[in-house]
Amino acid sequence: MRYMIIVKASRQSETGVMPEEKLMAEMADYHEQLAKAGVLLDASGLQPSAKGWRIRYSAGKRMVIDGPFAETKELVAGYTIIDVRSREEALEWTRRFPAPHGEDVEAEIEVRQMYELEDFAPSPAVEQFRELDIRGESVR
Repeated sequence: MRYMIIVKASRQSETGVMPEEKLMAEMADYHEQLAKAGVLLDASGLQPSAKGWRIRYSAGKRMVIDGPFAETKELVAGYTIIDVRSREEALEWTRRFPAPHGEDVEAEIEVRQMYELEDFAPSPAVEQFRELDIRGESVR
């Protein structure tokens, strides 16, 4: 079962302020534990929304909207993807996740289970995804 741990952005992360060394060390230690347990699939921080864009779909058209985006509480600063045996195991790992912006800064992480191809009814489209072998990293 794959889970994505979503780190919500803060005002500081949106201005491009890099985490302090102490927090970087805590995050490195945590992710090293995930890797040693064999459950870490991916992890990364994201650049501020000022360097990004959104695509809005409306009435069959696409519109590009450049960042920055105003509501930092709705933005993502980073993520970690884990592959575990159960929801309970995912919950145990996420309880240990370091405070993402430092112990004295109010923050929130969100955890969401990811869909697997087996969750969908068999179809040609599902088989097309299976042939891409994205999890096997044969496609980049």
